[in-house]
Amino acid sequence: MWKCPKCGRTFKNENQSHYCGKAPETIDEYILAQDEGIRSQLQSVRKVLSARLPEATEKISWSMPTWWQGHNIIHFAAAKKHIGLYPGPEAVTEFAKKLEQAGCKYSKGSIQIPYSNELPLNLIAEIADWCRETGNHA
Repeated sequence: MWKCPKCGRTFKNENQSHYCGKAPETIDEYILAQDEGIRSQLQSVRKVLSARLPEATEKISWSMPTWWQGHNIIHFAAAKKHIGLYPGPEAVTEFAKKLEQAGCKYSKGSIQIPYSNELPLNLIAEIADWCRETGNHA
């Protein structure tokens, strides 16, 4: 077991990524808590999701920015080397080819967008539209 020296939580894996301290209550708080160098990318993702999901409520769920409308539609989060986008497994299957073309790794329900890549904002918008229109969600 590994114990985080900052927050004291214990984990199975050494240096496991996690959120230390009090979880943010708003998306603004979440973004401000991230490294300054990635805040603009996170704001760009937020802007796209807000524009494409205008009926949804922005909130924090699972300690991540989330768009909710009776259920969680989509989440995103900052990780060490990428932005994680979490639209659910059906969306990932639907967009697998486009994700590969954009240089994004993916697995069941999650997409990794490397900070070093240009943000595929049009693809993120397309995924958000698809989640809204089909009712498939995170």
